[in-house]
Amino acid sequence: MGKRDVIFPAGRRALYERNRYSPAVRANGLLFVSGQVGSREDGSPEPDLQEQVRLAFRNLNAILHEAGCTFDDVVDVTVFMVDPQSTFERVWQIVPEFWGETPYPALTAVGVTWLYGFDFEIKIIANLPPND
Repeated sequence: MGKRDVIFPAGRRALYERNRYSPAVRANGLLFVSGQVGSREDGSPEPDLQEQVRLAFRNLNAILHEAGCTFDDVVDVTVFMVDPQSTFERVWQIVPEFWGETPYPALTAVGVTWLYGFDFEIKIIANLPPND
């Protein structure tokens, strides 16, 4: 296997290196993005749930932008939510701000008990532009 083709969003490389993972990897015409949370620049969680979701999408969009993609290139989404029974409706009120128009990407939503202090996480797979 060759060296991984890693994408780092501007200004957040130290956060990923400290935690020992890649934010996104290009492979075979696809972009695989690690789960993005609503972390502030220092890595701490945004306390307001809806702002945390917005920040997670902004963090995701920064990676997509760095790879030459937009959310329209996303084909598969997995979201993780702590206590989805009580948070799903508030989370899903924010999604249309970032999701775009139909056809929508494939989606899997998973309820979890722990996300390292966060309440929402999103990971995706996107098509890369043809020249990559």
